[in-house]
Amino acid sequence: MVKALHPGTSSEDHLAPAIPLSRITSIDALRGFVMFMMIFVNDLAGASDEIVPGWMKHFGKGDGMTFVDLVFPAFLFIVGMSIPFALGSRLAKGEPLWKIFLHVATRTLALLLLGIMMVNESPNTQAMGWSATQWSALMYLSAIFSFCEIFPASSARREQSAKLPVWQYVSGALRLVGFALLIWLAFAFRGRNGRHIITLSPFSINHEWYGILGLIGWAYLVASIIFLVFRGNRTALLGCTVLLMSFYPADKTGVFDHFFLNNYVGIGDTLGSQAAITVAGVLLASILTAADTITLGPRIRFTLLFIIGFAIAAVLLRGLYGINKDDATPSWCLWSCVMTAALWLIFYFLSDVGHLTFISKPFAIAGQNVLLAYLISEGLDSFLNLLHLGDWYSGLAEPNLLNACARSAGCAAAILAFTALLNRVGFRLKL
Repeated sequence: MVKALHPGTSSEDHLAPAIPLSRITSIDALRGFVMFMMIFVNDLAGASDEIVPGWMKHFGKGDGMTFVDLVFPAFLFIVGMSIPFALGSRLAKGEPLWKIFLHVATRTLALLLLGIMMVNESPNTQAMGWSATQWSALMYLSAIFSFCEIFPASSARREQSAKLPVWQYVSGALRLVGFALLIWLAFAFRGRNGRHIITLSPFSINHEWYGILGLIGWAYLVASIIFLVFRGNRTALLGCTVLLMSFYPADKTGVFDHFFLNNYVGIGDTLGSQAAITVAGVLLASILTAADTITLGPRIRFTLLFIIGFAIAAVLLRGLYGINKDDATPSWCLWSCVMTAALWLIFYFLSDVGHLTFISKPFAIAGQNVLLAYLISEGLDSFLNLLHLGDWYSGLAEPNLLNACARSAGCAAAILAFTALLNRVGFRLKL
């Protein structure tokens, strides 16, 4: 809580809200807002090009960006802001490093699995012998079941379930069924020219790229390792951010061409630029756990300096490679960090300082289990087509931009509300 100011005490000297190593309202609220925008822009992309103007789409090739190009890196940044609390709480409990790393590696593999399955969401109906829509819908449902956790909502029922672990058995059974279905669907997949997701002889896993979740997984892995090594050392975290961004020009000049890891994942963009955004999130979040930034003034000053410094670097580096999301250029990364840090500062004042819960609370609730919301949103087309409602839903975006925006905003709000309802009754996802 914010302590009352004594006479003669400046606003910069009073204590900032105490932040436990659990949930931080401003980070949850920012995560919920970014997820709303992610669902909104992805849904809006399905409307006609004649309706949606260019500034409401991905910029594409060339030098520039739109607000749409900020959504994905904002989520990478928020992943980084969550790491000091998620892993820090494990360290505070005395959990051994090998066990924490195993947790990080497991989460990374889960995100890579989901990402690979999702980028192969359009099998060939004729080659497979059954409906591609059914395959896609089953894939998203299986993904949800594979990582679900079911517990009664009330604390009394939670205590009862701990003594009689019925819900653990139910969750375990659903996870087992979900994983079994995912494996079967991976082998059943047939794409163009008979392409498979998994080939046993020789063993290979086909992926053109790792998908959004897979890219988040790689960035999470890199940022988690860096946090476990340097903890809250802000100088080291800033140095690692710069080092990772230097991977991009190194990659462009062929430094990693003969490095074996480059055959499996992009070093310059995925392990470099995108991971740098996540480490920058770790850097900013470090002010919420450090003893020297326990007061409000130092937190504001650090955040403003962070924003100014990254903005200057973004301007200076633009001439090298331009600003482009698809290429993950350093200037795009830096501007993404600037915008996301500014957004977090706004939510920090609204929720953690000003306690304006009527603004921040809906987003904070929505931001507590965004993986479920994301999977539902990505599977929406398949679910609607399976129910023969696809044409009806497409028609809601006609005939103008106002209709398209209303449909997409309504879709985002409905999915987040449905996710919050599932969480309230005790159904959530846990990697």
